[in-house]
Amino acid sequence: MLDKNFIRGKITLIKDYIGEMDEIISKDTLFILKDFKNIRAIEREFQLIVDEMIDVNIHFIKELNLKSPGDFQSTFEILADGKIIPHGFALKIAPVVGLRNKLVHRYEKIDKKFFVEQVAKERNDFIEYIRYINGYLDEID
Repeated sequence: MLDKNFIRGKITLIKDYIGEMDEIISKDTLFILKDFKNIRAIEREFQLIVDEMIDVNIHFIKELNLKSPGDFQSTFEILADGKIIPHGFALKIAPVVGLRNKLVHRYEKIDKKFFVEQVAKERNDFIEYIRYINGYLDEID
């Protein structure tokens, strides 16, 4: 059975992390890039957001007995198959897992300017994810 309090708690954390990240990414990119602490803070907030989204996805998959994921990125597609989020959106947001992995595991050097610009753009995808999850929870209440 879905634990709505667990999911809503994760959504609250995601919103908090977005708010913290917004304090930095709302500034000029060149200003951000001048201080490595800004980059590290954005990296960490981004990682935390993606981690919470994965936790939510896995909870849905487990509790609704959806198909087992091959990896964390595929959890978004499984949620789409379960009609929790739209397919097009799942394909759009799923790559955040790969970017998160590159940051955490240092698979390759990431262009800091590109990263900051991507996170600023993907911020709206995080908000959209929250809307879909909350919408699904509202439907089943």
